[in-house]
Amino acid sequence: MLDYNEIRPHKFIVWQNEPFEVIDSHVFRKQQRKPVNQTKLKNLMTGKVVEQSFHQSEKVAEAEINKREVKYLYGNKGEFWFCEASNPAQRFQLPAPLVAEKIIYVRPNDLVEILSFNDQPIGLAVPIKVKLKVTEAAPAVRGNTAQGATKQIVLETGTTINSPLFVNEGDMVEINTETGEYVGRG
Repeated sequence: MLDYNEIRPHKFIVWQNEPFEVIDSHVFRKQQRKPVNQTKLKNLMTGKVVEQSFHQSEKVAEAEINKREVKYLYGNKGEFWFCEASNPAQRFQLPAPLVAEKIIYVRPNDLVEILSFNDQPIGLAVPIKVKLKVTEAAPAVRGNTAQGATKQIVLETGTTINSPLFVNEGDMVEINTETGEYVGRG
């Protein structure tokens, strides 16, 4: 069981009999009252984000999330296919809503972790930072660069992000998978 102040970002909890990931938390006191932990929780089954306050007397159970390493094979028409890392013959499919948020940073044949709760898949876990190759980048345009000019680039997975002007086609760039932002050149 977790106390109200132990409910922190990146923890998995069971609340109202469903698994949630804590996205944000802030413990504060209002005037003479007892402390409260104001949290944002993401339902791992539906993807819905809710705000919930936990008071000093409340406790929640920590969710038992199982992780299993698998290899991503390919995606086609909303279907994403994976196989066991040790046995490529054991293939299975996961629906798009379950993996669409994170799969945009994964190349075919990359190893990822599938998260499951009560033996039911609930999502993907990818590294926080990944290195991907730039497949399309417009040439840098001279002009107003006083505010840190950016341009859009396309990565080898097909994802489009903003990057500084000096990034060129063929470069390896590092991406933060939590924010979807450019971190640096790899």
